[in-house]
Amino acid sequence: MPFPTLPAPLSRALAARDYEDPTPVQNAVIEAAAQGRDLLVSAQTGSGKTVAYGLAFAETLLDGAERFGPAGAPLALVIAPTRELALQVERELSWLYAETGARVISCVGGMDPRRERSQLHDGAHIVVGTPGRLRDHLERRNLATQDLRAVVLDEADEMLDLGFRDDLEFILSVTPKDRRTLLFSATLPKAIATLAERYQNDALRIAVKGQERGHEDITYRAVRVVPRELEHVVVNTLRFTDAPTAIVFCNTRNAVRHLQAVLTERGFLAVALSGELGQGERNAALQALRDGRAKVCVATDVAARGIDLPTVSLVIHADLPHDAEVLQHRSGRTGRAGRKGTSVLLIPASKRRRAEQMLMIAKVNAEWAGPPTADEIRALDGERMWQDPLFTEAPAEEDVAMGETLLARRTPQELAAALARIYRARLPEPEDVTDPGAGPERKARPVYDPADTARIDAEGPSVWFRLNLGRRDNADPRRLLPMLTRRGNIGRQEIGAIRIFDRETKFEVRGGAASRFAQTFAKNGSPEIQVEALLDGAGSDQEASGPKGFKSPRGARHEREIGKKPRSRAKS
Repeated sequence: MPFPTLPAPLSRALAARDYEDPTPVQNAVIEAAAQGRDLLVSAQTGSGKTVAYGLAFAETLLDGAERFGPAGAPLALVIAPTRELALQVERELSWLYAETGARVISCVGGMDPRRERSQLHDGAHIVVGTPGRLRDHLERRNLATQDLRAVVLDEADEMLDLGFRDDLEFILSVTPKDRRTLLFSATLPKAIATLAERYQNDALRIAVKGQERGHEDITYRAVRVVPRELEHVVVNTLRFTDAPTAIVFCNTRNAVRHLQAVLTERGFLAVALSGELGQGERNAALQALRDGRAKVCVATDVAARGIDLPTVSLVIHADLPHDAEVLQHRSGRTGRAGRKGTSVLLIPASKRRRAEQMLMIAKVNAEWAGPPTADEIRALDGERMWQDPLFTEAPAEEDVAMGETLLARRTPQELAAALARIYRARLPEPEDVTDPGAGPERKARPVYDPADTARIDAEGPSVWFRLNLGRRDNADPRRLLPMLTRRGNIGRQEIGAIRIFDRETKFEVRGGAASRFAQTFAKNGSPEIQVEALLDGAGSDQEASGPKGFKSPRGARHEREIGKKPRSRAKS
């Protein structure tokens, strides 16, 4: 049995799912040193962490028994940043705990809160939810916490980035002090360390080096494209790879709608996932992918968070990701739990330099090539035809009889041609595309390592910048971070603290990236959005050298923090 130290019902559930060996993070949380303790775990997406914390709190919940008693107030609470991830966690824990008689329910935004309230009143052993919806149920006294033995924060860094700190602190503050707190995060920035120090008790720190394994499981390809042929290259890439399930990423909802319509018109079984869809539509799209009625999902980054489809073996970046972290998150939809996958970036010549920098930061070696050609795809079709059920399934008696009738009336060559025509008619026609050429050889540059503290120290201290957007402009971290990293051509790990005020935002950039950030930001995007360096720190009101004419898009030059009285001005 692959997990001998676990309760028997969980070991049997894992064996039924063909779990032969635990992943590194799963192995770490079930070791003797981790038993009964709070855990602070850094592990990448796709490392099997959902099953890991399901295993980690098993003994705490079951307390030596093999089955749970009647459902009442929940024993475990799992908090996830998005609806999709929470629903995925609910499914994973449901099969893992199926033989224990556990009742696992979800409470997420976009679903009927009255139905959730009824489920909570009926009792549950494990509750999975998003921070806002869980807090709402707590404030309405629908969710009881007195019996909680374990609380899990899944993708804690993402929850803090999305602005859920207040909700998380409220939830943790109303749970029993003697609970186990398991905190899982892809990265462990200072904000996560502060949260852990405040709400965990003597937590065991576990850092899983799963990223290298993930890169080995994913083959990266950088495909040169002519911009006007991008849709055609998507078609050829899907046809060339012939993946059981593929995800195509776009940066905007409009792009998702357009590309899904194009692929559907071309004969692909394609669904869309974007923020404009209701939860029912999202669930229907995901179910179509799971049961094989759809093979291609066109999605935005936010909509695809938490998607875990075992059959995804191809990810296509139709639009270049904003930064290396987004690249890894997208690519992590495939190559999961030891399975192999392919991540394909479609790169016009104008974005090649940016793509190379992103791949270096992500420590990814990509194979550069032109797009698959129509001739290559047709040659593959000829080879794949022999694996089609037309040839692999044993013929029925009536099929044999009809075949003999056909042979009496047509030559074998005519019948073979007709069969090939029928086979090809079911496939989208490949496109004639152009390879813009590899271009001149580029000198390899050293890989940037954000964990290289000696190098960071040598590059100098952080530099504070001021941005002419604030709360009145609806500024928040999830909007600002992608914009700053994209326009400044830096990674998220190079941005430190962010302080949002009424009419401005001040943020920190590592010294080694500050000069590059300032130069690149001024060249990209709208000139109405400007930044300037603050030479005397984050709290200074003096204007430092930087982009000239710094002012708010609405004309304000002097900013104030919420809650402070504005400075008096002398009358002229």
